[in-house]
Amino acid sequence: MEKAFLVGVNLNDGDDYLLSLEELGDLAKACDMEVAGQAVQALPEVHKAFYIGTGKVDEVRELATECDADVIIFDNSLSPMQLRNLQERLEKPVMDRSTLILDIFASRARSREAKLQVEVASLQYMLPRLVGLHAALSRQGGGSGALSNRGAGEKKLELDRRVLEHRLTELRRELKEVSSERMTQRKRRIESGLPRVALVGYTNAGKSTLLNAMLDLYGSDEIDVEEKKVMERDMLFATLDTTVRKIEPQEHHAFLLSDTVGFIHKLPHHLVQAFRSTLEEAKEADILLQVVDYANPHYREQITVTNHTLKELGAEGIPVIYVYNKSDLALPDDIPGLAGIGQEHLSEHLPVMMENSIYLSAKKRIGMEELICLIEEKLSGGYKECTLLIPYTDGRAVSYLNENGIVYETEYLENGVRLRVNCKIEDYNFYQKYAGKQ
Repeated sequence: MEKAFLVGVNLNDGDDYLLSLEELGDLAKACDMEVAGQAVQALPEVHKAFYIGTGKVDEVRELATECDADVIIFDNSLSPMQLRNLQERLEKPVMDRSTLILDIFASRARSREAKLQVEVASLQYMLPRLVGLHAALSRQGGGSGALSNRGAGEKKLELDRRVLEHRLTELRRELKEVSSERMTQRKRRIESGLPRVALVGYTNAGKSTLLNAMLDLYGSDEIDVEEKKVMERDMLFATLDTTVRKIEPQEHHAFLLSDTVGFIHKLPHHLVQAFRSTLEEAKEADILLQVVDYANPHYREQITVTNHTLKELGAEGIPVIYVYNKSDLALPDDIPGLAGIGQEHLSEHLPVMMENSIYLSAKKRIGMEELICLIEEKLSGGYKECTLLIPYTDGRAVSYLNENGIVYETEYLENGVRLRVNCKIEDYNFYQKYAGKQ
């Protein structure tokens, strides 16, 4: 296992840098590295040439050598010049936070789309950082400008740049095709008329666990629930691929639930751009469930990061339900055993909830029914309860309403089927001709 030495900068005398550095350590562990040591420097602003001060660079080199570190990781994105200067002075491989996140994404990507997105983001990040990496190679030779002479004396930097740019063009073309397929799938889901609910939030907040809990409790009888579940593990960025599942709670409206990639502090801009087509699931949702790790002491900062990323995606205007997950871990120590505890007990022993918020534990299935009711309440503005008398000649309408609405009563009369149903307002308007006949 590789050993990593972490380097951070305190720019504002606050504690934000400690949180960021702790998270950097978690990212290193997620990349199968052992944190061997760390160093922090308080600065009014980052050093343009070395990110940290020149004296601190020498200190970091000595400390990293003492703890036998294989790589030195900086807790921010380094400019091409900073990266080049640091590698020359530190005499060890240098990474920054963005490169580390890109490496994690590359190792976790499973679907073709995710792999393409990660490679695009990685190449976009690498291109400007090729500068100076091949300074020992021959410079571009002169010539008459004839096409046959071009590249004969070209230095390797420019050859590498040309190869990467060609690969980027190919990847963007492939990604456009895959995105087109995703748009077709999204169009079909829109045409299905089912409400769309998207899980968003900080990485490792429990989005995948919540999706699996929903499938366990409210998954369709027609599917293999275990086969439809997604991986859930206590690690950063355990899942990258967007997953959409149909949730069908009894006596409630069915809806489509999508799980999206998690967010993180200082998420590389190239990654946000590369995953934009995937994250469109959040932008197109009727409701966002922002899953929050309530047991994390820094959950407020994580909410801020999530909201900022949603704004960057253009999804800030969508109604949000704040799902305070892992709330059972935040209960006071003097509460007796948790066996059989319900959501009402969570609420009783935790601070008063804000509107559009809920305490729950997805892992222990606490508060799930209350969450379904809250989702239903949010969606109710687009529904109407009505009584319809549908003639037997229009059996298709009966079938449609049974599948897409909540049917409270069904009565077979001489002149048709009488339904008391809660359906979408658009559906009511379409079948309103049957409303005055009962």
